[in-house]
Amino acid sequence: MSEDEIIEEEEEKKEMWSMDDLVGLTEEVMEEEIAFRGKSLSFQFCELTEKEEPKFTRTKFKDEEEQNDYFQKVGSERVMKMIEKANKKNPDGITLDSDVWTKLPTTLKYTIANKVIGLESEVSENFISG
Repeated sequence: MSEDEIIEEEEEKKEMWSMDDLVGLTEEVMEEEIAFRGKSLSFQFCELTEKEEPKFTRTKFKDEEEQNDYFQKVGSERVMKMIEKANKKNPDGITLDSDVWTKLPTTLKYTIANKVIGLESEVSENFISG
């Protein structure tokens, strides 16, 4: 098979989003399950529209630590809004809410947040050997 034929075949397999499907994601309750310390946790969330996103109000920070703390707080707020939106749409599927979220171990919150916002990766991918 020539290189052109391979490229053509890959293009044929590519699935494309329709605008209706993309818009529908903001109304669809998605469910995920993660492993944490040998046990599983399932939770639900919905994508947010721009109007639903947390608002950034700070633009100046005294140092990088303050900036990182601020963006961590905003990120956590965003994930919680995504979870709460799903909870309103599907009350029978609630496993996490804002009261529980504040009490979770930080490592678990990061794992959930990464799954929700699509940044999950194998921990080993973050390390380079040699």
